[in-house]
Amino acid sequence: MDWLTWQQGAAIAASSATASFGVQRLAISSTQDSSVATKVQSHFIAATKEIAFVSGLYTLWRLARVLPLDQSIGAIDRGRTLQNFQREIFLPSELSLQKFVLEHEWLAQLSNSYYAIAHVPVLLLFLVWLFAFHRSAYPQWRNGLALLTAMCLALRFIRVAPPRFFPELGYIDLSTRYGMSIYGPVGKGVSDQFAAMPSIHVGWAAVVSLGVVAASTSKWRWLALFHVLATIFVVSATGNHWWLDGLVAIALLGIALWADERFIRPRRE
Repeated sequence: MDWLTWQQGAAIAASSATASFGVQRLAISSTQDSSVATKVQSHFIAATKEIAFVSGLYTLWRLARVLPLDQSIGAIDRGRTLQNFQREIFLPSELSLQKFVLEHEWLAQLSNSYYAIAHVPVLLLFLVWLFAFHRSAYPQWRNGLALLTAMCLALRFIRVAPPRFFPELGYIDLSTRYGMSIYGPVGKGVSDQFAAMPSIHVGWAAVVSLGVVAASTSKWRWLALFHVLATIFVVSATGNHWWLDGLVAIALLGIALWADERFIRPRRE
């Protein structure tokens, strides 16, 4: 499964920033007084600035991927330690969940597809929806997303192997069985093989679900929680994450939103 490269992300960021700057300069020098034209220009400038910002974050995220971190040194031992710790605090076994979905092949295939496909598109749709219809809430959740991703990238230096690297315990890599892998060979796939802790999948899904609940006033907004719950389900069922990977990601999102509330929001008000 191919994602945009960091070079493509950087190109989008640069072109969006250039377009925003160009229209902004044009608006300053223009003598046109049309309120409609001014409003269109304002929306265009705001949109292109955000596209440049988000694309820039994506570029940094993809650049971090090419760092020589995809090493197995210590990752297997940490994964085993995490599995033992989960057992000591009485968390349910991911293996039981995986065995359940494998008993229902349609559910196993659906879980594998949801893990591979829904991750990024749902997040992008959420950001567009929030920017277009709930602009006042947008900075909080964009900043929360940025800070969460930065913390996840920093923790990538602590290598942790996911459950699928433990076939001796009974785990199966569903992406190998059903295809649509976002990993591939160690060090060559789209995503980091040993960055199980924390789960960016769960963290980004939590941004979407909690962001919709917080920003929307619709009585149907609570249905958005399905996304984060489904993501927690599929990351474990596919053997790509431990339970604690997701729980830590959600905790980091809480820290990110607190940091925005405490340090960033006062500066933009």
